[in-house]
Amino acid sequence: MTADRGRVAAFFDLDKTVIARSSAFVFSKPFLDQGLLSRRAVLESSYAHFLFLLSGADHDQMERMREHLTKMCAGWDVGQVRSIVAETLHELVDPLIYAEAADLIADHRIRGHDVIIVSASGEEVVAPIAAALGADHFAATRMVIENNRYAGEVEFYCYGDGKVEAMKKMAAQYGYDLSRCYAYSDSVTDVPMLSAVGHATAVNPDRALRREASAKGWPILTFSNPVSLWARLPAPSTTTVAASVAVGLGAVAAGALSYRLLRRRQ
Repeated sequence: MTADRGRVAAFFDLDKTVIARSSAFVFSKPFLDQGLLSRRAVLESSYAHFLFLLSGADHDQMERMREHLTKMCAGWDVGQVRSIVAETLHELVDPLIYAEAADLIADHRIRGHDVIIVSASGEEVVAPIAAALGADHFAATRMVIENNRYAGEVEFYCYGDGKVEAMKKMAAQYGYDLSRCYAYSDSVTDVPMLSAVGHATAVNPDRALRREASAKGWPILTFSNPVSLWARLPAPSTTTVAASVAVGLGAVAAGALSYRLLRRRQ
């Protein structure tokens, strides 16, 4: 009977769960340098990011952020945005990935679970970050695009119940049993996402989510050590492809082991 049960996936929120900052804010400087953002817009984004880091974001703040971002990016060239993200991803995002999150992702992969990033940020930002993390799939906010430019409207907002909608769609498509799946997030706005699976965990929770997690008996983890993924890997082998593969598997196994030790300590 067990063999007939669905597959298992681990769903990860992105900002303050896997990376130490807002994924959208990270690209403010290159967007400014390429003329997509004004200095005033960068300052406003910096202040919003400061509040986000300080206390998280509630429903009203997320709705205001959605409205602000859709208006701000109206008319932007989609190809230019994707090019900027691709060119600066390693420099800007790689150093912000929590070591604990990387270990947890490695642990799930060792256990045969799919890894899925679910984020309210735009798919142009989320997709390459998910690929860099080795995620199997991702769900993100999609903007309406007309003639390769953003129309200033949202096609799908991957937030709140929208995240659950995306998770259920992937469960149906890939055969996941959500009652056996895992979810990780830092924000009370992701309670629907966390409640949709059988194994929910609060990571760096805001105060409201901490209260919710305590009431529901969800585990709470603290991630505090952002370290470059590249810095965690040994130098590539110069002998054979087989040796390179062995080194890579060793790094993944080491990550899984270190995360298990972390959980035991907590």
